[in-house]
Amino acid sequence: MDAESTPAGLVQRVIIVHGYESAPDANWFPWLQRELQSANVDVSVVPLPDPDDPETTAWENAVSRALGVPDAGTVMVAHSLGVITALRVLAALPQPWQLGGLVLVAGFIEPLSALPELNRYLATGVEVERLAESIRKRAVIRSETDPFVPPEASDKIARRLQARLLVHPEAGHFMAEDGVTSFPTVLDLVLSP
Repeated sequence: MDAESTPAGLVQRVIIVHGYESAPDANWFPWLQRELQSANVDVSVVPLPDPDDPETTAWENAVSRALGVPDAGTVMVAHSLGVITALRVLAALPQPWQLGGLVLVAGFIEPLSALPELNRYLATGVEVERLAESIRKRAVIRSETDPFVPPEASDKIARRLQARLLVHPEAGHFMAEDGVTSFPTVLDLVLSP
């Protein structure tokens, strides 16, 4: 279905991109997938190759294949290292394109002192600002207690994307070990018109 034939706010497809040392069946991804499927939304949680030793091209290719051609009925949800991966894939799309929504959780696009092993993956940046005009709804979610991603890293993405910023003060890195195995905020953002 092309962008013109999908009514604004009608979510038909969601692509979920996990992060470093994670998997489609980790954290809150299975819960979100079940909830969306029960709302008759087609959901793909992208299995990224070698999540413990991510390689830029392999991850971007996996996300690009899952995304295909986005439209107004498509929403992307990305967590942690999946955020820069999703942003790079969107930046590489031939213009014009449209995405119904983008929800970024614990995102960062620059090296982190807590995870220097990811510096190679993060060596190439992404032009975030030019993406905003093609994405109808944009939201960034972060925590005050994230042990890996400082609040300002996610705040910077929110500013650059002109995205709504939501703060969950005590959610850590939004992982199962932080007690986050369901995520109603993300579900609401995805399904809201």
